[in-house]
Amino acid sequence: MGDVEACWGHALVERFFGSLTHDWLLKAPQSTREKMKNDVSAYMRYYNLDRLHTTNGDMSPIDYEKSFRKVS
Repeated sequence: MGDVEACWGHALVERFFGSLTHDWLLKAPQSTREKMKNDVSAYMRYYNLDRLHTTNGDMSPIDYEKSFRKVS
């Protein structure tokens, strides 16, 4: 989180929570707190390991970071 009026720091978090809510939580029933906790953890793994991001050249975040290690 950034300073007041530093909206770019919040944009990444807002995008993640928007995707989590619309792509995941609203599509699956959340009967217990434990189920929701497991679903959020599963979505975080999906978001970082599998989901393709257009700003990363259609690569997952983890693959995008690994591509920099190959170069250096």
